[in-house]
Amino acid sequence: MSESGFLASLFDLSFSEFIAARIIKVVYVLMIATLGLLCLSLFAASAFQSFSGFFGALVGCPLLFVVGVIYIRVCIELTIVIFRIAENIQVIADAARNTGARSPVE
Repeated sequence: MSESGFLASLFDLSFSEFIAARIIKVVYVLMIATLGLLCLSLFAASAFQSFSGFFGALVGCPLLFVVGVIYIRVCIELTIVIFRIAENIQVIADAARNTGARSPVE
């Protein structure tokens, strides 16, 4: 696969270039920031309800944040693994095509 520009890859209608690997870091940071804001708003909402709500939020919100970050990370890693498998299969298919062997992908 050739390294073309981001905009060229974005508007590649044949989907020969993957952009997920290029933007995944930005998506990860945005998802963590969103989860952080969600936990902060959950903490604020439950902390002002009652005294026991404050202590529940004190324990629950950090726990929710850690579990959420782990879940987001695992999902993103699975996505990247799938894209890397696709790239490696393409390399194998190109190598088989160059040697004249029959590719199992075709």
